[in-house]
Amino acid sequence: MRLGELIGSDAEAQVTGFAIDHRKVAPGTVFGAFPGTRFNGENFIADAVQAGAVAIVARPEAKVEGAPHVKAEEPRQAFAALAARFFAPFPETVVAVTGTNGKTSNVEMVRQLWRMAGHVSASIGTLGVTTADDQVTTGLTTPDIVTFLSNMAGLRRMGVTHAAFEASSHGLSQYRTEGLPVAAGAFTNFSRDHLDYHGTMEAYFEAKMRLFTEVLEPGAGAVIWTDDPKSAEVEAIARARGLKVLTVGAKGETLKLVSRTPTQLGQVLAIAADGAEHKVTLPLIGAYQAANVLTAAGLVIATGGDVKQTFSHLSRLQPVRGRLERAVITKAGAPVYVDYAHTPDAIQSAIEALRPHTKGRLITIFGAGGDRDVGKRPEMGEVAARMSDIVIVTDDNPRSENPAAIRSAVLAGAKGAREIGGRREAIAAGIAEAGPDDIILLAGKGHEQGQIVGDKVLPFDDVTVARECAA
Repeated sequence: MRLGELIGSDAEAQVTGFAIDHRKVAPGTVFGAFPGTRFNGENFIADAVQAGAVAIVARPEAKVEGAPHVKAEEPRQAFAALAARFFAPFPETVVAVTGTNGKTSNVEMVRQLWRMAGHVSASIGTLGVTTADDQVTTGLTTPDIVTFLSNMAGLRRMGVTHAAFEASSHGLSQYRTEGLPVAAGAFTNFSRDHLDYHGTMEAYFEAKMRLFTEVLEPGAGAVIWTDDPKSAEVEAIARARGLKVLTVGAKGETLKLVSRTPTQLGQVLAIAADGAEHKVTLPLIGAYQAANVLTAAGLVIATGGDVKQTFSHLSRLQPVRGRLERAVITKAGAPVYVDYAHTPDAIQSAIEALRPHTKGRLITIFGAGGDRDVGKRPEMGEVAARMSDIVIVTDDNPRSENPAAIRSAVLAGAKGAREIGGRREAIAAGIAEAGPDDIILLAGKGHEQGQIVGDKVLPFDDVTVARECAA
């Protein structure tokens, strides 16, 4: 593609790609130079030009010599728009999910429901890029804009027609999900997380709301879970933008959750929609899984899915990796569930999901991540201690912090909890103690395949370790 076609000039240079890392610039690359929290991309403009960059997208005050300067007050947003024109076309139907918890489950459930309806579908998020045939790990909930758009374009070339992606607060605030048409978006819930980055709950919420105020196409669908304290505010924002609002949940009007009855291996939902009541046997446990299912169904319906067909497919949904995933049943007969819960609200939701199925004691094993929001640590401890019968505080991903200091912060809120630093040892202790009527919740890491200690990633999979300890 000729540069002039992208930036509206007579420039004849051929564009070969886009980059936000100067080390990835090759002849023909458009380079995005953005101020960041750790590095300022403007400091590497000269290096990018020397490597062959044909244009630089940067703030007006940035110093650019030797290549056209595409000036923008929000250079990330301008860069995304140009990159989208370069990488297009994309899957014809794209939806996004935002919220503190539930994003991964929602996009994966949407992908499964679309596949059952006969569409070639994919999801992008914490689990990576997932299709019916493959899964590729990206390591980030929302990858950088170049990776995101090239992945989306690659899915289109593979024949994917329907794609769902997680719209994280980081991704939204850094314009990493821009440029391509998004036909519908969903809001799951809102609670404390990522204050180490956003600073305040207000800034965190504002970042998430960019999905509805700017990213969605005009007139797009907005699926809103109604039973969160922030739901009414989200609905008002969506309606003010002129979006087509679909409300789901106990207070929902589009898909109303009439009742939820736990069973041994799942739950039965009664859902009112289109003037009729539908019974759905869901092979997933927990109230929050019911919330995820209704939100995912809402996105499918918002993009043209048939209501009855979508409900019939809910009974065939498969569990999402690391989301209340039953890893093993111990020799004593206690099931061990692995969940990605790493916020106070998510831990509460996971415990509430398991409690109706617990005849004996609920044993919760968890920790908190290093180099992340420190204020949530005692809150996580308080929730776990209040709602569990036994709590073992252990290490999560300490990263650069002292693991003992992180555990101490969690224990400050977890009165009566035990401390076992080694995660494998903590899991083994919980399994050894559990009786036939007990349930073990192993929270925090979910699907992750490694434990980050210092600058190293050590192999560690909660599901695998739980099975080894149980054996």
